[in-house]
Amino acid sequence: MPYLLPMTDAPTLLWLRQDLRFDDNPAMRAALDEGQPVLCLYVLDEETPGEWALGGAQRWWLHHSLTNFQADLEKRGGALILRRGDPRQIVPALAQKIGASSVHWTRRYAAWQVDTDKAVKEALKARGINAESHNGGLLYEPWEIATKTGGTYRVYTPYWKQIQAREDIRPPLPRVNKLPAPSSLPDRDTLEDWNLLPTRPNWAKSFSEDWAPGEKGAKARWRAWLKSKDAKAYDSLRNRPDREGTSRLSPHLHFGEISVVSLWHDMQAAVAAHDFPADDGKVFRSELVWREFSHQLTFHQPGMEETPLMEKFSGFRWDNDKAHLRAWQQGLTGYPIVDAGMRQLWQTGWMHNRVRMIVGSFLVKDLLVDWREGLKWFWDTLLDADPANNTASWQWIAGCGADAAPFFRIFNPTTQGQKFDPDGDYVRRFVPELSALPKKYIHAPETAPPLILKEAGVKLGETYPLPIVDHAIARKEALARYEAIK
Repeated sequence: MPYLLPMTDAPTLLWLRQDLRFDDNPAMRAALDEGQPVLCLYVLDEETPGEWALGGAQRWWLHHSLTNFQADLEKRGGALILRRGDPRQIVPALAQKIGASSVHWTRRYAAWQVDTDKAVKEALKARGINAESHNGGLLYEPWEIATKTGGTYRVYTPYWKQIQAREDIRPPLPRVNKLPAPSSLPDRDTLEDWNLLPTRPNWAKSFSEDWAPGEKGAKARWRAWLKSKDAKAYDSLRNRPDREGTSRLSPHLHFGEISVVSLWHDMQAAVAAHDFPADDGKVFRSELVWREFSHQLTFHQPGMEETPLMEKFSGFRWDNDKAHLRAWQQGLTGYPIVDAGMRQLWQTGWMHNRVRMIVGSFLVKDLLVDWREGLKWFWDTLLDADPANNTASWQWIAGCGADAAPFFRIFNPTTQGQKFDPDGDYVRRFVPELSALPKKYIHAPETAPPLILKEAGVKLGETYPLPIVDHAIARKEALARYEAIK
């Protein structure tokens, strides 16, 4: 029989997941408002379905994010309990052991996450423990934005228009400055026990050059970007991977180190104060809503990670050439903008959004590799990999999802590079073997005269690969296969 604390000392249990922050944290605020000591718990979920177990890049981020959160929590008088295993067993058992009267957590929306939350809630209620979940990750719950007939939006524009018209996004909650822990603490793991960091080899060694996981890092990045020159031309520069036109907040948002509600209101305030152009601020907020759109899709369409929303694509004939997939993963396709994107992903754990579209289109429509292979690779290598965003975006790229780019819209990787990396600076950074090429040839080195290649130190087929497919031929084949399923 576990020892139960007297009810007068009964703490509140705060089960943390993707909400590692003290600003605008509804679950944390609700736990604190109970008026009892608060015990914080993070469970490394070892019962997650195999395809959704934490990817390697996310594990690196989680280690550093938890390290920083724990330090900030202890400054507030709090304590973090780390456990690994099945949260459906761990959360109810720990709540009962410490005599908790209530458990609070932030909701998540993928099918397997919802199932876990339901099981935890039922187990807690069976023990007579109050269980409350909160919206701490979205502007609106997936069920709060519906069509006139009560259905789910499958097209983004009317969804965005409804959110613009509502004007009822809640204000951010006050920062939690004190979170006193119980005087008696149960056993806990250490982060070192979890072995989240890669060691042999340490393929994440360069990540820290680009990223500062944790709430402080998120706020610092947000403040710096808001003041930057490129940010104030957001609409025109967000598609330029050679510029700092995007906020690069996606990993921080994924781990809940910064609140989407706070970002929304911060941008509104910046526009109102004439510190940010109104049109660019509107476009930025529309990108936050695209994230919402992805979450409501995956909530209402469970199984999207395996099944295309457009049923006709179930019969699409893929090549799934393993050598082509490997070349794409390694950034050795012979198309510089594609290779730069894939190498940026491997070196930094992140890829510019425009380039995500280019490399995705190339995998699916030039190489005829199933979009689910791209989804799996991104899940393991992206710091911001998210069940909703990752799935909805790959279905969009493949032309089989909601409001998707039509399959016949096939990006030409060469002209995309020339348009969005006009001077070749992005390619030069991540494909250094091409760095000495003039910008005229940087996106199509196979068209450069032999003398230019020699002067640049480029030997096609040796120092840099020739294109693994001919885009014009690949495009015709992709369109023929699309016609076959129409």
